[in-house]
This record gives sequence, structure tokens and C-alpha cells, in this order.
Amino acid sequence: MINWNTLTSSAQLDEIDRLSHSQTILIFKHSTTCPISSMAKYRLEDQWKFGEEEEPLIYYLDLLSYRPLSSAIADRYSVHHESPQLLVIKKGECILESSHLGINLAEVEEVVG
Repeated sequence: MINWNTLTSSAQLDEIDRLSHSQTILIFKHSTTCPISSMAKYRLEDQWKFGEEEEPLIYYLDLLSYRPLSSAIADRYSVHHESPQLLVIKKGECILESSHLGINLAEVEEVVG
């Protein structure tokens, strides 16, 4: 089961950057009206196998409700905006970005290590 943290403000991006120096952070950008986004979210939740000790901190962004925040994320981490999209943040940098049905937890597990 994923312990989602809701991402609702740009101030949280500063916190994400700070935290990413000591742990891996994931950001999942989700469009609540898109069936592909819903499928990607379901697959992510279904494949989630992290134990409590190694579980990365994961944030959920409802990009329809927080569209400017989605753009701020794209700018901050130098990624093209996609939906759905999963970003892996370490040391203030996006080290892995995937989108649509390319979101694959096995890739995330490799970089989370």
C-alpha cells in the first residue's frame, strides 16, 4: 500500500529538495479525468513492494486542481510536463522521469536501491 503525501503548494517543493538529500522522493503527477493516468496509478499501487524501512517518500499531485504547481515542478526539475508522470528526486535533482504506461516500478527500484 502506498502512503501518499498530497502535494498542494510550491513551498512543498523546497521541502522535497531538502528531504531528497537524505532519502529518495517520488512525485506522481495524475490527471483525475484521464483513463491512462488512472491505469498508471493503479499499476503503480499494484506493483508497490517497498517495506517500511526502504520505502521512498511519495507525493501525489492532482494536476487538474494544481496546474500551476505541475508547471513549477517541470521548471524546477527540467523535465517536460507529462500526465501521468513519475519523477524520482535525489539530492535536489530528477534522476528518473517516466510517463504514461512507461511508468515502471522496477526502474524506480533500481535507482532507489
